[in-house]
Amino acid sequence: MKKYAICGLSRRALNLFMKPMIETFSTRTKIVGLLDSDSKRFEVCKTTYPSLENVPEYKEEDFDQMIAETNPDVVIVAGRDDSHITYIIKALEKDIDVLVEKPMVTTAADSKRVLDAEAKSKGKVTVTFNYRYAPIHQKIKEMILEDKVGRITSIDLNWYIDTYHGSSYFQRWNRVREHSGGLSIHKSSHHFDLVNWWTDQKPVEAFAFGELNYFGPDSEFNPKKEDGRFCETCDYQLDCDYYTRWNSRSATVKVEDDHVGQGGDLQRKYTGYRPDQCIFDSEINIEDTYATTVRYDKGALLSYSVNFSTPYEGYRLAINGTKGRIESVEYHMPQRIPFPTPMQTIDYFPLFGSKQTINVVHREGGHGGADPIMLEDLFLGKDPNRSYEILSGAEDGAYAVACGEAVWRSVKEKKPVKIEDILASKETQEA
Repeated sequence: MKKYAICGLSRRALNLFMKPMIETFSTRTKIVGLLDSDSKRFEVCKTTYPSLENVPEYKEEDFDQMIAETNPDVVIVAGRDDSHITYIIKALEKDIDVLVEKPMVTTAADSKRVLDAEAKSKGKVTVTFNYRYAPIHQKIKEMILEDKVGRITSIDLNWYIDTYHGSSYFQRWNRVREHSGGLSIHKSSHHFDLVNWWTDQKPVEAFAFGELNYFGPDSEFNPKKEDGRFCETCDYQLDCDYYTRWNSRSATVKVEDDHVGQGGDLQRKYTGYRPDQCIFDSEINIEDTYATTVRYDKGALLSYSVNFSTPYEGYRLAINGTKGRIESVEYHMPQRIPFPTPMQTIDYFPLFGSKQTINVVHREGGHGGADPIMLEDLFLGKDPNRSYEILSGAEDGAYAVACGEAVWRSVKEKKPVKIEDILASKETQEA
């Protein structure tokens, strides 16, 4: 049985990691320490999981004490994105393995720090890029390994995030680049990692355009330029299209689900944290729309776009190669889509031949059935029947973050940005 210390009692920590550790993998895992900056999060955690009542609690500055007293085999890092670097480095310095929620860190410079620290440590970093584990995504990887596509030449990936999900990032800490790295890191690192993994190539250079189109004080949807509002108490609820899209006039505003007008009383559970901040505040300093081209080290070219305010959620993918083409379209969260959505399939077009449609067995569980499979690999060990690597390491995490930083830097600097240049840089991220 391995012992785990948890750094950051976020909802992701409680639901993705701790719940299955307690309910499914209890014979393999033991939670021995909890660390967070907010005492109320300990209360919520132990109310949710009474079996943890006697697990010791530590403040954020007490990491060394926690390690000395609990002697964990693994540290799970799942707090706010900008906190990841501190606990990853401290754990590696003590030769302890790390499981970290994506993104690994928030800057390319911190990615380099992790790579350097891991090289000197007996500990290893695993980044939980769960998108890799979705059955469709695994099948695409397998088709590429079977040489169905040949040498990959180009990838088109267009990601759409609906008004419900997209607005949530602008209600929370994600909306400040210093905390999240911006959405080209916090969210798009998932997408860049998928492409890196599918193609088995490393990004070399990125050029991007980006804008803040929907959110922030200058949004055409902003009913009034006034900072400091919250959905629960806002006087302009019925003038806000993002609010009225998901709430009736008679509904009580709730925010527990971290999306506009959804959930319960989270602001009373945690200290100084409200996930219903106004999406039109002037402190927002990130983009909500990107169009990007990325060049890879083995010749592939990625055309990528992401939009954080669309009528429905999902993506459109095409992978082209010297032997064929793969296409797939996915609709996420069909309960929020006002039209029927088909089950996702894969269309395969040989370069010289007939189209084939491939149906993939879909699984239950979060992120399209990905989470349960990833958790088995994390807590039971790698699946011996899988012939290819799927768990992400520090290098994977670093290139995903660096690609995301290259995107927003290209937007700001209006020029192509080379990945290795920012990975080698010692500079801290600029807002």
